[in-house]
Amino acid sequence: MLLAALHAGADHPAALRLRGRDLSRQELLGWAGSVARDIRGASAVAVRAEPTVTTAVAVVAGLLAGVPVVPVPPDAGPAERGHILRDSGAALLLTPTREPAADGEPPGLPVERAGRADVDWAPPAPEQPALILYTSGTTGAPKGAVIPHAAIAAGLDALAEAWRWTPDDVLVHGLPLFHVHGLVLGLLGPLRIGGRLVHTGRPTPQAYAAAGGSLYFGVPTVWSRIAAEPAAARALRPARLLVSGSAALPVPVFHRLAAWSGQPPLERYGMTETLITVSGRADGVRRAGHVGLPLAGVRTRLVDDAGTEVPADGSTIGRLQVRGPTLFSGYLHREPVPMPDGWFDTGDIAVIGPDGWHRIVGRASIDLIKTGGYRVGAGEVEDALLAHPAVSEAAVVGAPHPDLGEEITAYVVADGAEPQQLIDFVAGHLSVHKRPRRVHLVDRLPRNALGKVQKTLLRDATG
Repeated sequence: MLLAALHAGADHPAALRLRGRDLSRQELLGWAGSVARDIRGASAVAVRAEPTVTTAVAVVAGLLAGVPVVPVPPDAGPAERGHILRDSGAALLLTPTREPAADGEPPGLPVERAGRADVDWAPPAPEQPALILYTSGTTGAPKGAVIPHAAIAAGLDALAEAWRWTPDDVLVHGLPLFHVHGLVLGLLGPLRIGGRLVHTGRPTPQAYAAAGGSLYFGVPTVWSRIAAEPAAARALRPARLLVSGSAALPVPVFHRLAAWSGQPPLERYGMTETLITVSGRADGVRRAGHVGLPLAGVRTRLVDDAGTEVPADGSTIGRLQVRGPTLFSGYLHREPVPMPDGWFDTGDIAVIGPDGWHRIVGRASIDLIKTGGYRVGAGEVEDALLAHPAVSEAAVVGAPHPDLGEEITAYVVADGAEPQQLIDFVAGHLSVHKRPRRVHLVDRLPRNALGKVQKTLLRDATG
């Protein structure tokens, strides 16, 4: 059963706190049970995924009823929202209050109402879809990744083992509830494993410092801001674990956060289609720029462009493939995803050391730069740039070049450094062929809601 701790009857006066409102497990189960009765038998239900208790109730109701839940970003524009609602085939849109349905949208069902009911039917089968999470690729409209109940359960159990996550933990984060990080790990994690969730709303350094948690989740942007405020970082010293994910944590941020908080952050790797597959361990070492080891039940390998496995020698770059119980079922209304012998190609490029530790280089489509016969990972060049004291942000892409094929091009936020200085700095730290040929100084880098740099915008600008 996916929501094990919720069904076990474990309770706390504030098992969930979202937007300042507390909800116990008993209250959540009863309230969600009443909504589950109303939606049972629906093809799918969409949820406006704001960080509120009504979102938690709506998601749990869908899981109890065996109805796939489709989180809709609350800031989605009309085109994105319309695509998600149409493509998912959602029969209902669960909303906080009663509101009229917009043209072309499914009828709304208000969640914010009194009600309590026990769920007296059999739990959904493990292979049944639990969530349909829309994820954007490099081309086309977002695709709905179908995540079964069994994958979520397997992923959370593996993380509980790796992170020593127990019902005694108080989890704190301020992440969106329409992605794997904030929704699956950040909301469903405590409902399966136990413990409390405190959602801070906006993930500011001050909110994290005041929350009093034992386990904190954040994206690199959050940790960068906390590391820049020593008082906030020092307030996290009593915490047991600081977890970073959704994008690569810059090495300088790793070291600053470790210095102020008293512990190095733990990094992990995953994606919508696979959930979390690789992570550091709570009782193990933490390595800057690395995401750890495969979780229990997960296998990984690297292959070249021809699909031939390459050595895990700590230096050879390859496409990362994964196999295990956390994989999705496929994309909704799309052709089956090729997975020979169960191996899923993540589209990411990585390096695996002889000891099994993984370093993610980036996306094969944009972070593997083929220049002058060399294969260069953008992440390595970005880390070198970030080691310069004047640089606060850096993003590296390959720009078309008539002679080299691609030239290494950097977009950098820096105070008091000139482009040639930065080119020479990288050449002095890495092989000369890995230096940027061109450096653009910018005021900021374009980022999405999770703080990931939108490199396709930068690459398009270079083309």
